[in-house]
Formats: sequence, structure tokens, C-alpha cells
Amino acid sequence: MIKNSELILNPDGSIFHLHLKPDQIADTIILVGDPGRVEIISGMFDQIEFTVRNREFVTTTGSYRGQRISVLSTGIGTDNIDIVINELDALANIDLTTREIKSEHRMLRFVRIGTSGSLQADIPVNSWLVSRKSIGFDGMITFYKGREKACDMGFEAAFRKYTEWHADLPTPYVVDASGELLQLFTGFKFIHGVNISAPGFYGPQGRILRLPLAIPDLNDKLEDFEHEDLKITNYEMESSAIYGLSRMLGHQALTVCLIIANRVTREANESYHGEMEKLIRIVLDKLTIQT
Repeated sequence: MIKNSELILNPDGSIFHLHLKPDQIADTIILVGDPGRVEIISGMFDQIEFTVRNREFVTTTGSYRGQRISVLSTGIGTDNIDIVINELDALANIDLTTREIKSEHRMLRFVRIGTSGSLQADIPVNSWLVSRKSIGFDGMITFYKGREKACDMGFEAAFRKYTEWHADLPTPYVVDASGELLQLFTGFKFIHGVNISAPGFYGPQGRILRLPLAIPDLNDKLEDFEHEDLKITNYEMESSAIYGLSRMLGHQALTVCLIIANRVTREANESYHGEMEKLIRIVLDKLTIQT
């Protein structure tokens, strides 16, 4: 039995941070950083069952084209992803009454829709970037046993060697997207690439304000790195943890980002909301294709 201190429940039986109960999540869950984006996505649903709010975590479950879907805001960063994915998995695969792991595994599909900055000059603003792999600069999944089975260790080794990775930084980890979900997002306007999930927006992504960078040429190395015909395409802040934890827990995960800035050409689209709504609609359509 999982102890109360390890699996904390609220007085109403909901899980601690998300304030959700097991029957309130769909098998397909869209993850967004911004709580405001939950309302935009759920506004496209045919029907809404409920909305639950606690801190930055806002969840709405409803249906689109007759299929049940949840959309949940994670806030920013892989630390929040650790909370979100573990609590969603607990809702699916732990009996909250007996505190025992269920004998039958329930697989969830996680699709992150976010914004991102391109690291390649030929990936323009307003592109739709699908992450085939995600590189984590945060070190979060290294706290879990057996992460090597979930990661692309060859890619990691090549990356560390090329960048001359500093020993005092967290070890980068590399995780693949779900192959099944990836197949849904091919062709059309989708560009496939490799993203980096940074543990910050400024220094960890090579931005300089008042503090100098410890590795001032890191972005140049990222732009030039290539392994098995794959190049690093963009920065964001959550995908590596989503991919890593999902793979280790037996779920599927994929990230689709709207490129709102190009770090090489220095272009940006501050008024990206219309483009984001187009992408959201396409993602919903892809996720509800009848097979």
C-alpha cells in the first residue's frame, strides 16, 4: 500500500495538486502551459463536462467530434510536469481507495501544444514543429531508476561530446516521442525536429540581460549539431519530462509547437494567437480521426 505521505489526497478524495478524481480524465489529454489556453481549446469542444481549477492547474474535460478529451494547463517548467504526469498516472493506475497499484494498466495519450523558439534559420516564424525527440537540460528524470531504458543513450553521448558538455551542469537526457502519435502529425505543414527543454527562459536558453552566460557559444553549438540526420530545431521548457515520464510509465506523448520566434534570424511574432488557434484546431482534428 502506498503511504499517505507519498500519495496525498484532498478531503474530497481528489489528488493533491490537480484536484481531480479518476473518472474526470479522458484517455487523451492535451497539455498546455498557459491556463488561458485551456479555455481557448475547450471553447472548440462540442460539449463540456466540467472544469476544475487549483493554482496554475486548470482542467476541462469534454468531447470533440464525439470523443472524450481533457485539456490541462501545467504552468511552466519540467518541475510542474513531474507533478502533472505522476498525478495523472496515479488517477489512471492507482486505486485511490486502497492505495494499491491496479493490476490492469491504463494507457494515456499526452499531446502538448505550446509555443517555441526556432534554432535553425530555415524554420521560420509560424511554423508547426513536431518534436521527434526531446533533450532535457533539467536532469529531472535522472532521479528515477531505469531511465536508461527510456532514453536514446547514443544520441546523448554524441551530444555531450560535440558540445563539450560541462561536468557541473545536469546531464542531458534524450527521449523519443510516441511513434504512434508521431504518425498522426506527418505531412501538411508539420516540420519534424528535435527540441531542447530548458530549465529556464533566459540564461538556460542563451539570453543575456544583466548576467553573463557560463557557456556563451552554446546556442552556436546547438545550431550546428547533427546526429543520424537529425538537427536540434527549437527550445521550449516541458517536453523532455513529458516524454521521459510517459515512456517510463507506459503512456504515449508528443509535443507540437508553434514557432513564435527565430533565435537565428531574430524574427518574432508577438501577435501569434490567431496562428495558435489554427494549430489547435488541426491537433484536435488529428487526435479524433476515426480508425
